[in-house]
Amino acid sequence: MREGYEGTGPGGITPDGCAVDLYARMPARDEPDIIEAAVPAGARILELGSGAGRMTHPLLARGFRVTAVDESAGMLQHISGAPGARTVQSPIEALDLGETFDVVLLASFLVHAGDPKVREGILAACRRHVSDDGCVLIQRETPGFHTDVPRERVDPAGYTLRIVSATPVGDGVDSIRAEYVWPDVTWTQTFLSRELSVAEFERYLGDAGLVVDRYLTEDGMWVRARARARVRSVR
Repeated sequence: MREGYEGTGPGGITPDGCAVDLYARMPARDEPDIIEAAVPAGARILELGSGAGRMTHPLLARGFRVTAVDESAGMLQHISGAPGARTVQSPIEALDLGETFDVVLLASFLVHAGDPKVREGILAACRRHVSDDGCVLIQRETPGFHTDVPRERVDPAGYTLRIVSATPVGDGVDSIRAEYVWPDVTWTQTFLSRELSVAEFERYLGDAGLVVDRYLTEDGMWVRARARARVRSVR
């Protein structure tokens, strides 16, 4: 387990505290709709941090070709063999496939990695793998993620997500504790997250050779970026 990361509950737990059985059970929300509206039909997608395929499977069903990357073999077992899917076991920051994709997808707030070197490595992997006319889709934390605690959301799938606490641990990083409460089981996850203002986020993208093309949602959670030299307009 990585320092500062922890998970509890039945089944395997990944080095960053994610419970494999939990992520295999969780359904996608509106993420596939947002992605589909922002990219060309049938695009080749590199999904970084795919987990157990919560978004992979809906994207495959919509005709996209997906290369799913995760460092957990247990997570990837839930994707392996799905028609149109390819799986790669690797930490994101170490990934170098020697090829590019129409779309690079970085969801699950991974851009908020507590370790700056990990964030830099993740964004470098995004830039390394996006094609000349492609795009990078990034999911950001919304305002209040670190300050509006405790809070909870009841999901239509039948579980309750609770963000129990956000405890400062230094250098702008918080230790976030989340609980996923289902009728029959509870999982918890503790992870490190760095709050990023819009200006900080865009500066870090620029450092990686990326720039915002468009904010896809009103709350700013979903962003489409491109390689800096290829962007015609920024809104």
